Amino acid sequence: MRTFAITAGTLLFFAGINLSGCAKPAAQQEPPTMRAMPVKTLSVEMAPVPLSDEYVATIKSRRSATINPQVDGTLTRILVHSGDKVKAGQILMVIDPVKQLSTVESQRATEAQKRALYQYNQTEVERQKKLRDAGIISQSAMDQAEQAYKNSKADYESAVASRITQERELSYYRVAAPFAGVVGDVPVHVGDYVSPSSLLTTVDENRDLEAYIYIPTERVSQVRRGLSVDLMDTSGKLLEHTAISFLSPQVDNQLQGILAKAPVHSSLETLRNAQLVKARVIWSTNPAPVVPVLAVTRLGGQTFVFVASAQDGKFFARQRPVKLGDTIGNTYAVQDGLKSGDKVIVSGTQFLVDGAPVQPLG
Repeated sequence: MRTFAITAGTLLFFAGINLSGCAKPAAQQEPPTMRAMPVKTLSVEMAPVPLSDEYVATIKSRRSATINPQVDGTLTRILVHSGDKVKAGQILMVIDPVKQLSTVESQRATEAQKRALYQYNQTEVERQKKLRDAGIISQSAMDQAEQAYKNSKADYESAVASRITQERELSYYRVAAPFAGVVGDVPVHVGDYVSPSSLLTTVDENRDLEAYIYIPTERVSQVRRGLSVDLMDTSGKLLEHTAISFLSPQVDNQLQGILAKAPVHSSLETLRNAQLVKARVIWSTNPAPVVPVLAVTRLGGQTFVFVASAQDGKFFARQRPVKLGDTIGNTYAVQDGLKSGDKVIVSGTQFLVDGAPVQPLG
Protein backbone atom coordinates (compact mmCIF):
# COMPACT_ATOMS: atom_id res chain seq x y z
CA MET A 1 0.00 0.00 0.00
CA ARG A 2 2.88 2.39 0.75
CA THR A 3 4.48 1.66 -2.66
CA PHE A 4 1.20 2.37 -4.49
CA ALA A 5 0.76 5.73 -2.81
CA ILE A 6 4.20 6.87 -3.90
CA THR A 7 3.54 5.65 -7.44
CA ALA A 8 0.20 7.42 -7.61
CA GLY A 9 1.72 10.70 -6.34
CA THR A 10 4.46 10.42 -8.89
CA LEU A 11 1.96 9.88 -11.70
CA LEU A 12 -0.03 12.91 -10.65
CA PHE A 13 3.18 15.01 -10.62
CA PHE A 14 4.11 14.00 -14.16
CA ALA A 15 0.55 14.41 -15.33
CA GLY A 16 0.64 18.01 -14.07
CA ILE A 17 3.89 18.62 -15.95
CA ASN A 18 2.39 17.21 -19.11
CA LEU A 19 -0.72 19.34 -18.87
CA SER A 20 1.33 22.42 -18.12
CA GLY A 21 3.50 21.85 -21.10
CA CYS A 22 0.50 21.40 -23.38
CA ALA A 23 -1.20 24.67 -22.24
CA LYS A 24 -0.79 27.74 -24.48
CA PRO A 25 1.08 30.74 -22.99
CA ALA A 26 -1.29 33.54 -21.93
CA ALA A 27 -1.12 36.79 -23.90
CA GLN A 28 0.95 39.56 -22.10
CA GLN A 29 -1.43 42.25 -20.75
CA GLU A 30 -0.55 45.96 -21.02
CA PRO A 31 -0.94 48.11 -17.87
CA PRO A 32 -4.10 50.27 -17.92
CA THR A 33 -3.55 53.87 -19.01
CA MET A 34 -4.16 56.66 -16.45
CA ARG A 35 -7.23 58.74 -17.09
CA ALA A 36 -6.59 62.45 -17.57
CA MET A 37 -7.69 64.42 -14.52
CA PRO A 38 -9.78 67.54 -15.24
CA VAL A 39 -8.02 70.59 -13.80
CA LYS A 40 -8.53 74.32 -13.90
CA THR A 41 -5.64 76.33 -15.26
CA LEU A 42 -4.71 80.00 -15.46
CA SER A 43 -2.23 81.58 -17.81
CA VAL A 44 0.61 83.35 -16.05
CA GLU A 45 0.35 87.11 -16.59
CA MET A 46 2.64 90.01 -15.86
CA ALA A 47 1.47 92.35 -13.11
CA PRO A 48 3.02 95.38 -11.42
CA VAL A 49 5.03 94.08 -8.46
CA PRO A 50 6.44 96.46 -5.84
CA LEU A 51 10.09 96.30 -4.86
CA SER A 52 10.01 96.88 -1.13
CA ASP A 53 11.70 96.44 2.24
CA GLU A 54 10.05 95.88 5.57
CA TYR A 55 10.98 97.71 8.77
CA VAL A 56 9.67 98.05 12.31
CA ALA A 57 7.86 101.35 12.85
CA THR A 58 6.64 103.06 16.02
CA ILE A 59 3.29 104.84 16.13
CA LYS A 60 3.50 108.20 17.88
CA SER A 61 0.98 110.93 18.53
CA ARG A 62 1.88 114.46 17.51
CA ARG A 63 0.44 115.55 20.85
CA SER A 64 1.41 113.35 23.74
CA ALA A 65 1.73 114.85 27.21
CA THR A 66 3.52 113.43 30.22
CA ILE A 67 1.59 114.50 33.30
CA ASN A 68 3.73 115.53 36.30
CA PRO A 69 2.49 117.46 39.34
CA GLN A 70 3.65 121.04 39.79
CA VAL A 71 3.51 120.83 43.59
CA ASP A 72 4.43 118.41 46.37
CA GLY A 73 1.79 116.55 48.33
CA THR A 74 -0.16 113.40 48.99
CA LEU A 75 -2.54 112.02 46.37
CA THR A 76 -6.05 111.96 47.77
CA ARG A 77 -8.09 111.08 44.65
CA ILE A 78 -7.49 109.43 41.28
CA LEU A 79 -10.48 110.10 39.05
CA VAL A 80 -9.45 108.22 35.87
CA HIS A 81 -8.30 104.79 34.74
CA SER A 82 -5.88 103.75 32.04
CA GLY A 83 -7.58 103.93 28.64
CA ASP A 84 -10.21 106.49 29.67
CA LYS A 85 -11.08 109.20 27.17
CA VAL A 86 -10.90 112.65 28.75
CA LYS A 87 -11.77 116.18 27.70
CA ALA A 88 -9.51 119.21 27.84
CA GLY A 89 -9.45 120.55 31.41
CA GLN A 90 -10.98 117.42 32.94
CA ILE A 91 -9.65 116.72 36.46
CA LEU A 92 -7.49 113.59 36.53
CA MET A 93 -6.16 113.54 40.10
CA VAL A 94 -6.30 115.58 43.31
CA ILE A 95 -3.38 116.29 45.65
CA ASP A 96 -4.10 117.16 49.30
CA PRO A 97 -4.42 120.99 49.31
CA VAL A 98 -4.79 121.57 53.09
CA LYS A 99 -1.50 123.44 53.54
CA GLN A 100 -2.03 125.52 50.45
CA LEU A 101 -5.59 126.37 51.48
CA SER A 102 -4.19 127.67 54.76
CA THR A 103 -1.67 129.78 52.87
CA VAL A 104 -4.39 131.19 50.61
CA GLU A 105 -6.61 132.10 53.58
CA SER A 106 -3.68 133.79 55.30
CA GLN A 107 -2.91 135.74 52.15
CA ARG A 108 -6.52 136.80 51.82
CA ALA A 109 -6.47 138.09 55.39
CA THR A 110 -3.29 140.05 54.69
CA GLU A 111 -4.88 141.45 51.55
CA ALA A 112 -7.94 142.58 53.54
CA GLN A 113 -5.69 144.28 56.09
CA LYS A 114 -3.73 146.06 53.38
CA ARG A 115 -6.93 147.06 51.63
CA ALA A 116 -8.32 148.63 54.82
CA LEU A 117 -5.14 150.66 55.35
CA TYR A 118 -5.12 151.70 51.70
CA GLN A 119 -8.74 152.83 51.86
CA TYR A 120 -8.07 154.74 55.10
CA ASN A 121 -5.07 156.54 53.60
CA GLN A 122 -7.08 157.31 50.49
CA THR A 123 -9.74 159.00 52.66
CA GLU A 124 -7.05 160.72 54.73
CA VAL A 125 -5.49 162.25 51.61
CA GLU A 126 -8.81 163.78 50.67
CA ARG A 127 -9.27 165.15 54.19
CA GLN A 128 -5.71 166.51 54.37
CA LYS A 129 -6.18 168.18 51.00
CA LYS A 130 -9.20 170.10 52.30
CA LEU A 131 -7.29 171.14 55.41
CA ARG A 132 -4.38 172.34 53.34
CA ASP A 133 -6.64 174.31 51.05
CA ALA A 134 -8.13 175.90 54.15
CA GLY A 135 -4.65 176.83 55.37
CA ILE A 136 -4.98 174.70 58.49
CA ILE A 137 -2.03 172.34 57.67
CA SER A 138 1.18 172.85 55.79
CA GLN A 139 2.16 171.43 52.43
CA SER A 140 4.64 169.20 54.23
CA ALA A 141 1.85 167.48 56.15
CA MET A 142 -0.02 167.06 52.89
CA ASP A 143 3.01 165.47 51.29
CA GLN A 144 3.34 163.01 54.16
CA ALA A 145 -0.32 162.00 53.79
CA GLU A 146 0.12 161.41 50.06
CA GLN A 147 3.27 159.37 50.65
CA ALA A 148 1.47 157.18 53.19
CA TYR A 149 -1.35 156.70 50.67
CA LYS A 150 1.07 155.65 47.91
CA ASN A 151 2.86 153.23 50.23
CA SER A 152 -0.39 151.63 51.36
CA LYS A 153 -1.58 151.39 47.77
CA ALA A 154 1.61 149.59 46.75
CA ASP A 155 1.32 147.24 49.74
CA TYR A 156 -2.30 146.46 48.87
CA GLU A 157 -1.51 145.76 45.20
CA SER A 158 1.36 143.50 46.27
CA ALA A 159 -1.00 141.62 48.59
CA VAL A 160 -3.49 141.18 45.74
CA ALA A 161 -0.76 139.79 43.48
CA SER A 162 0.42 137.41 46.21
CA ARG A 163 -3.14 136.23 46.81
CA ILE A 164 -3.64 135.58 43.07
CA THR A 165 -0.34 133.66 42.93
CA GLN A 166 -1.28 131.49 45.88
CA GLU A 167 -4.75 130.83 44.45
CA ARG A 168 -3.19 129.87 41.12
CA GLU A 169 -0.86 127.51 42.93
CA LEU A 170 -3.87 126.08 44.72
CA SER A 171 -5.26 125.09 41.31
CA TYR A 172 -2.15 122.97 40.76
CA TYR A 173 -3.42 120.58 43.42
CA ARG A 174 -6.11 119.55 40.94
CA VAL A 175 -4.28 117.88 38.04
CA ALA A 176 -6.16 118.42 34.77
CA ALA A 177 -5.87 117.07 31.21
CA PRO A 178 -4.08 119.59 28.95
CA PHE A 179 -6.15 118.52 25.93
CA ALA A 180 -8.68 115.88 24.90
CA GLY A 181 -7.16 112.43 24.57
CA VAL A 182 -6.71 108.97 26.04
CA VAL A 183 -5.20 108.32 29.47
CA GLY A 184 -2.15 106.09 29.51
CA ASP A 185 -0.73 104.02 32.35
CA VAL A 186 -1.42 105.27 35.88
CA PRO A 187 1.54 104.09 37.99
CA VAL A 188 0.61 106.00 41.19
CA HIS A 189 -1.88 105.18 43.93
CA VAL A 190 -4.02 107.10 46.41
CA GLY A 191 -1.83 107.94 49.39
CA ASP A 192 1.40 108.25 47.44
CA TYR A 193 3.52 111.32 48.12
CA VAL A 194 4.31 112.98 44.80
CA SER A 195 6.56 115.80 43.65
CA PRO A 196 7.24 117.55 40.33
CA SER A 197 9.55 114.67 39.37
CA SER A 198 6.79 112.05 39.82
CA LEU A 199 5.11 110.58 36.73
CA LEU A 200 1.35 110.57 37.23
CA THR A 201 0.18 109.41 33.80
CA THR A 202 0.18 110.38 30.13
CA VAL A 203 -2.48 111.78 27.82
CA ASP A 204 -2.34 111.07 24.08
CA GLU A 205 -4.43 112.99 21.60
CA ASN A 206 -7.04 111.04 19.65
CA ARG A 207 -5.75 112.14 16.26
CA ASP A 208 -2.67 113.19 14.29
CA LEU A 209 -0.71 109.95 14.60
CA GLU A 210 2.56 109.36 12.77
CA ALA A 211 4.65 106.28 11.99
CA TYR A 212 8.33 106.70 12.86
CA ILE A 213 10.45 104.58 10.49
CA TYR A 214 14.25 104.37 10.59
CA ILE A 215 15.65 103.75 7.10
CA PRO A 216 19.16 102.19 6.91
CA THR A 217 21.84 104.55 5.64
CA GLU A 218 22.55 102.34 2.61
CA ARG A 219 19.15 103.40 1.30
CA VAL A 220 19.89 107.11 1.65
CA SER A 221 20.08 107.60 -2.12
CA GLN A 222 16.64 106.02 -2.64
CA VAL A 223 14.55 107.30 0.21
CA ARG A 224 12.55 110.43 -0.52
CA ARG A 225 9.34 112.15 0.43
CA GLY A 226 6.26 110.68 -1.22
CA LEU A 227 7.44 107.05 -1.19
CA SER A 228 4.49 104.71 -0.57
CA VAL A 229 4.35 102.91 2.78
CA ASP A 230 2.08 100.02 3.79
CA LEU A 231 1.48 99.72 7.52
CA MET A 232 0.71 96.21 8.78
CA ASP A 233 0.11 94.60 12.14
CA THR A 234 2.37 91.88 13.49
CA SER A 235 0.39 89.19 11.66
CA GLY A 236 0.87 90.92 8.30
CA LYS A 237 -2.66 92.32 8.01
CA LEU A 238 -2.73 95.59 6.07
CA LEU A 239 -3.78 98.49 8.30
CA GLU A 240 -3.30 101.51 6.08
CA HIS A 241 -1.67 102.88 2.92
CA THR A 242 0.32 106.04 3.52
CA ALA A 243 3.45 107.83 2.29
CA ILE A 244 6.62 109.36 3.70
CA SER A 245 6.01 113.03 4.54
CA PHE A 246 9.18 113.90 6.46
CA LEU A 247 12.87 112.95 6.29
CA SER A 248 15.35 113.90 8.97
CA PRO A 249 18.41 115.78 7.66
CA GLN A 250 20.56 113.89 10.16
CA VAL A 251 21.52 110.26 10.74
CA ASP A 252 20.71 108.75 14.12
CA ASN A 253 24.10 107.75 15.54
CA GLN A 254 22.77 104.90 17.66
CA LEU A 255 20.56 103.28 15.02
CA GLN A 256 22.61 104.37 11.99
CA GLY A 257 19.38 105.16 10.23
CA ILE A 258 17.45 108.10 8.86
CA LEU A 259 14.17 108.98 10.56
CA ALA A 260 11.23 109.02 8.17
CA LYS A 261 7.71 109.95 9.22
CA ALA A 262 4.45 108.92 7.57
CA PRO A 263 1.03 110.25 8.64
CA VAL A 264 -1.41 107.73 10.09
CA HIS A 265 -5.13 108.32 9.68
CA SER A 266 -6.39 105.32 11.66
CA SER A 267 -8.05 106.07 14.98
CA LEU A 268 -6.66 105.07 18.37
CA GLU A 269 -9.15 102.19 18.34
CA THR A 270 -6.92 100.62 15.66
CA LEU A 271 -3.52 102.04 16.54
CA ARG A 272 -2.15 103.49 19.76
CA ASN A 273 0.72 105.70 20.74
CA ALA A 274 4.06 103.80 21.09
CA GLN A 275 2.62 100.73 19.29
CA LEU A 276 5.06 98.76 17.10
CA VAL A 277 3.91 97.87 13.58
CA LYS A 278 5.46 96.68 10.33
CA ALA A 279 6.16 99.28 7.66
CA ARG A 280 6.72 98.16 4.08
CA VAL A 281 8.50 100.92 2.15
CA ILE A 282 7.89 100.54 -1.60
CA TRP A 283 10.93 101.70 -3.57
CA SER A 284 9.61 101.01 -7.08
CA THR A 285 7.08 98.95 -9.04
CA ASN A 286 8.09 96.63 -11.91
CA PRO A 287 6.18 94.03 -13.98
CA ALA A 288 6.67 90.39 -12.91
CA PRO A 289 4.82 87.06 -13.25
CA VAL A 290 2.21 86.35 -10.58
CA VAL A 291 0.45 83.13 -9.59
CA PRO A 292 -2.55 82.50 -7.31
CA VAL A 293 -1.75 81.44 -3.77
CA LEU A 294 -3.82 78.25 -4.28
CA ALA A 295 -1.48 77.12 -7.06
CA VAL A 296 1.58 76.92 -4.80
CA THR A 297 2.56 73.71 -3.02
CA ARG A 298 5.39 73.19 -0.56
CA LEU A 299 7.57 70.15 -0.11
CA GLY A 300 10.66 69.94 2.07
CA GLY A 301 10.93 73.68 2.37
CA GLN A 302 10.81 74.15 -1.43
CA THR A 303 7.91 75.81 -3.26
CA PHE A 304 6.43 74.31 -6.46
CA VAL A 305 3.65 74.84 -8.94
CA PHE A 306 2.16 72.39 -11.42
CA VAL A 307 2.19 73.52 -15.04
CA ALA A 308 0.00 71.92 -17.73
CA SER A 309 2.57 71.01 -20.41
CA ALA A 310 1.47 69.87 -23.92
CA GLN A 311 3.08 66.76 -25.43
CA ASP A 312 1.84 64.90 -28.56
CA GLY A 313 -1.56 66.54 -28.31
CA LYS A 314 -1.97 65.65 -24.66
CA PHE A 315 -1.38 67.56 -21.46
CA PHE A 316 0.68 66.46 -18.49
CA ALA A 317 1.23 68.01 -15.06
CA ARG A 318 4.84 69.06 -14.65
CA GLN A 319 6.07 70.01 -11.20
CA ARG A 320 8.19 73.11 -11.42
CA PRO A 321 10.17 74.72 -8.57
CA VAL A 322 9.63 78.46 -8.22
CA LYS A 323 11.14 81.28 -6.21
CA LEU A 324 8.44 83.45 -4.71
CA GLY A 325 8.41 87.11 -3.78
CA ASP A 326 5.89 89.07 -1.74
CA THR A 327 2.17 88.41 -1.70
CA ILE A 328 0.00 90.82 -3.68
CA GLY A 329 -3.59 90.29 -2.61
CA ASN A 330 -4.32 86.62 -3.32
CA THR A 331 -1.28 86.11 -5.56
CA TYR A 332 2.45 85.58 -5.22
CA ALA A 333 5.04 87.46 -7.21
CA VAL A 334 7.33 84.93 -8.90
CA GLN A 335 11.00 85.85 -9.03
CA ASP A 336 12.15 82.74 -10.91
CA GLY A 337 10.70 79.55 -12.44
CA LEU A 338 7.79 80.84 -14.54
CA LYS A 339 7.26 83.03 -17.55
CA SER A 340 4.30 84.80 -19.06
CA GLY A 341 1.92 82.39 -20.83
CA ASP A 342 2.66 79.28 -18.74
CA LYS A 343 -0.54 77.44 -17.82
CA VAL A 344 -0.51 76.97 -14.07
CA ILE A 345 -2.84 74.39 -12.52
CA VAL A 346 -4.94 75.93 -9.74
CA SER A 347 -7.26 73.07 -8.75
CA GLY A 348 -6.71 69.53 -7.50
CA THR A 349 -2.99 70.07 -6.96
CA GLN A 350 -3.06 67.86 -3.85
CA PHE A 351 -3.91 64.86 -6.08
CA LEU A 352 -1.27 65.47 -8.75
CA VAL A 353 2.15 63.93 -9.26
CA ASP A 354 4.81 64.93 -11.73
CA GLY A 355 3.90 63.60 -15.20
CA ALA A 356 0.26 62.84 -14.46
CA PRO A 357 -2.07 63.33 -17.48
CA VAL A 358 -4.47 66.23 -17.09
CA GLN A 359 -7.32 67.81 -18.98
CA PRO A 360 -7.17 71.62 -18.74
CA LEU A 361 -10.54 73.28 -18.29
CA GLY A 362 -9.46 76.88 -18.62
